[in-house]
Amino acid sequence: MNLDLLGVILPQDLLLYFDIVDFKELGDFSIKKDCFHIYLEEKNTLPKGYSKSDFESKGFSSSKQVQDFPIRGKAVYLHIKSRRWRDKKTKSKEIRNDYSFIAEGSKLTVELSAFLKGTGRDPRRYDK
Repeated sequence: MNLDLLGVILPQDLLLYFDIVDFKELGDFSIKKDCFHIYLEEKNTLPKGYSKSDFESKGFSSSKQVQDFPIRGKAVYLHIKSRRWRDKKTKSKEIRNDYSFIAEGSKLTVELSAFLKGTGRDPRRYDK
């Protein structure tokens, strides 16, 4: 499958910060349907205000699973891996980017959460 095509359906501006690294269509026994799993990794771009001469990329933090709009009646889960950077001198200070596409206190994208609120559905029901 052409992973670039998935960029058309993902939340706006997501691909400015992340690369799609994998896509799987899997069965979900809890809902008895197939669902899509899209795996993303943060691009190697240091947060604004920091210098590459002071910080180095030290891999990724653990993956977060976020639910997005269904596609063709199938649930969509984004598996997002964020980078972490460590201060080269002290080796103790770590920094990460902060992204606003995940709804506060939720495991849903902001767009899906706003849509569910607009329909009168409680988005917390979908936050599993």
